[in-house]
Amino acid sequence: MKYGSLIIEKKEYVLLKRILNISSYAKDFDTQRAIKCLSDNLKNAQILDEEDVPKDVIRFNSNILVEFNENLNKHLHLVIPANKNIKENKISVITPLGALLFGCAEGDVLHEKLGSGIQHLQIKKVIQDNMQGKIDLVI
Repeated sequence: MKYGSLIIEKKEYVLLKRILNISSYAKDFDTQRAIKCLSDNLKNAQILDEEDVPKDVIRFNSNILVEFNENLNKHLHLVIPANKNIKENKISVITPLGALLFGCAEGDVLHEKLGSGIQHLQIKKVIQDNMQGKIDLVI
């Protein structure tokens, strides 16, 4: 990892905890797996003030270019669960991929079981959306 551990902004940390508490009753396996991943990741993450979070860290509303298995590039937009929209490549933080990416940084390389097999992912680019820092903490 580029910064040694995941990095999460304080307000987003609070929002994530709320999302996890609300979502813990989900019955679908992928959501449960994402919740466990996020919960585990939060235990070791650096929680920083807004001004201390590097601009290349994946947060809510980040636009991300991810390379899968060294041959497929995909543009994604990481959002809260209510704003997910697969047709617009908006993925929720409580999907396996969203949970895996949250708090990572540009340049990070991940090897994870996603879908039917092990995926090699490289975060090629992170661009912060103009909605950054404007997340409503009420879900």
